[in-house]
Amino acid sequence: MTNQKLRIGIIGTGGIAGAHMRSYQKLENVEVVAGADCIPGKAKAFFERFEAPEALAFNSAEALLRAVELDAVSVCAYNQAHAECTVAALEAGCHVLLEKPLCVTMAQAAQILQAEKKSGKIVSVGFQPRYDPNSKKIKEIVQSGALGQVYYVQTGGGRRRGIPGGTFIEARYAGMGALGDIGCYGLDMPLNALGYPKPLTVSASKFGHFGTNPALYKEANRFDVDDFAVALIRLEGGVTLDFRMSWAMHLDSAGATFFLGDKAGLKVAPGPGGAWDGRVGGLTLYHDAFGDPTETPLHFAEHNTDLFFEKVKDFVAAVATGGSAPIPTSQIIYNQAIVSGILESAVQGREVEIVIPAV
Repeated sequence: MTNQKLRIGIIGTGGIAGAHMRSYQKLENVEVVAGADCIPGKAKAFFERFEAPEALAFNSAEALLRAVELDAVSVCAYNQAHAECTVAALEAGCHVLLEKPLCVTMAQAAQILQAEKKSGKIVSVGFQPRYDPNSKKIKEIVQSGALGQVYYVQTGGGRRRGIPGGTFIEARYAGMGALGDIGCYGLDMPLNALGYPKPLTVSASKFGHFGTNPALYKEANRFDVDDFAVALIRLEGGVTLDFRMSWAMHLDSAGATFFLGDKAGLKVAPGPGGAWDGRVGGLTLYHDAFGDPTETPLHFAEHNTDLFFEKVKDFVAAVATGGSAPIPTSQIIYNQAIVSGILESAVQGREVEIVIPAV
């Protein structure tokens, strides 16, 4: 490792790119030298806003990758462009920090994994809630065996009202709605705690009653994705995963996340924004003590951890040291398989088998 700063590019300079930029600017061993956005002038304005006018601005990822030598890129484009931009960056010799979800379809996922394998570079996927100390505690509890054989998990969460705008609400850009925006977070937390077992089948439904109602959402004429999704997923190891996620509903909460094991159960109360964003609520262990059903509140870590910065810092460290991806595609391919399976099952109106592409 030399003292030379890592050269970073940002592909897609919308809202989430700002969180990447702020995190990179806190690190001494990196420099954001270029960025691209398909909207003319947007990348230039982005760098001016972050007081980095020396950074080069382009109107396409292809132009950026042709013109500038980079060590790594953050891919912050809309969901349907994730695969195209990530593959292009890998082929240009860049490591990639890819915003969630991985992509939209399993065909796109296979393209990413194939390009990653061929390039020898890493792709780390943007699930920063893993850095929450309480999320780490949840994984520690589940992996310790204290719950025994986990056989059922309920997860999800979401908003009573909270439909975003922009490219989030059109399938041609996002591919999906609440499911891809915050649902993949709700899946990652329990799947990561379980050790990411392989998904086998999924039976799902999705709805758009709020987003398509002009009385409830001002851009209803553009809305063609889900604002609520629900699924029952079978996982390897005899685990059933019960999932639900909302952008809008007539309810204050979609409920707690909980793990049921044959020795004990763990309840994770929703945080201020729901379990999906990493800020979970209190933890309670349900077990028997001396023959009596007992509830034991567990320590809850109050913290001010900047989860997003921790994610970016970990990625940069992996690039600088030649390390492995902090949040690898080998795990997130299962998350994506469930998300894509939910979409397929909802459209077909039946349970579908999940097939993981061989790479």
